[in-house]
Amino acid sequence: MSITQAEILTRLQQVIDPNTGEDLVFEKAVRNIQISGNDLALEILLAYPARSQYEMFRGMASAALADLPGVGKISVAVSHKVVSHAVQRGVKLIPGVKNIIAVASGKGGVGKSTTAVNLALALAAEGAAVGVLDADIYGPSQPAMFGLSGQPESKDGKTIEPLENYGVQVMSIGFLIDVEQPMVWRGPMVTQALEQLLRDTNWRDLDYLVVDLPPGTGDVQLTLAQKVPVTGAVIVTTPQDIALLDARKGLKMFEKVGVPIIGIVENMSVHICSNCGHAEPIFGSGGGEKMCADYKVPFLGALPLDIHIREDVDSGRPTVVAQPQSKAAEIYRQIARKTAVAVAMKSEDHTAKFPKIVIQNT
Repeated sequence: MSITQAEILTRLQQVIDPNTGEDLVFEKAVRNIQISGNDLALEILLAYPARSQYEMFRGMASAALADLPGVGKISVAVSHKVVSHAVQRGVKLIPGVKNIIAVASGKGGVGKSTTAVNLALALAAEGAAVGVLDADIYGPSQPAMFGLSGQPESKDGKTIEPLENYGVQVMSIGFLIDVEQPMVWRGPMVTQALEQLLRDTNWRDLDYLVVDLPPGTGDVQLTLAQKVPVTGAVIVTTPQDIALLDARKGLKMFEKVGVPIIGIVENMSVHICSNCGHAEPIFGSGGGEKMCADYKVPFLGALPLDIHIREDVDSGRPTVVAQPQSKAAEIYRQIARKTAVAVAMKSEDHTAKFPKIVIQNT
């Protein structure tokens, strides 16, 4: 008796994607089923990058199909494809960029830039094409964190090429000015510089552009929310009450301008003693999760106050690339997968598929 496609799909309905909680058939992830005698071949196409989990998905699907009567060889190929998702109404997508993820905080000193760089590197480690835009015009830190220096080139005299390290494309005002030169600019100049850096950079086929915002809720944040096609925002805070007060303001600002909140990252959640390993919540505990419960937004993860995270970014080799097997790097990868899944579950952007309407006199 030959195996049917319906039997295969029935078995794969039992395979639950641990990242979404839905089965593979419901997610429309099962593609290209081929039956040759008793041998089976199929593809699993994920809507988000999860390269570190390909083997897990392959194993789960193979196990679900293994007890089909008379089944022979089972071949499961796993891959992913990221598409553009909906942004604010009336804002056009940036050429070469599918999705823009803003990383924001209500106040400085909560580790937002460190989170942004490791989030970008974790997305890249999971197989995505990633870029980082350093939108902190007054205090650009991404060049140092990526270990990059020098000025970007222009091949056509109109656009500039992003610098690249660890497989991530990077653009920052820090590449265009002297490292010790203060940016004594008023708000309109800063917002204009941000728009130019974003639109005049020749981004090359990015799945995600991570935008490292300056702290607060000022001109740059409003410009980003009103003129830049943002898929969603990640809020970084610490458990401390003062930090949470400002983080709530940042969250409410994005809500007011129609930018969805992807989730909240709690940084410095617990201090790990480098001598004895004792863990102590010196900034308090549970603040990020309580904020998520209050505003009904996802909790993406909690990161420890670990000296190695600080040392890694200061050296220009962030934790995800410097210590990929560490606990902190695994947390960053979990946050990256949750972020990518949240983006994948948003409605797709179809504007690029609409035909151009041309009116001619006949």
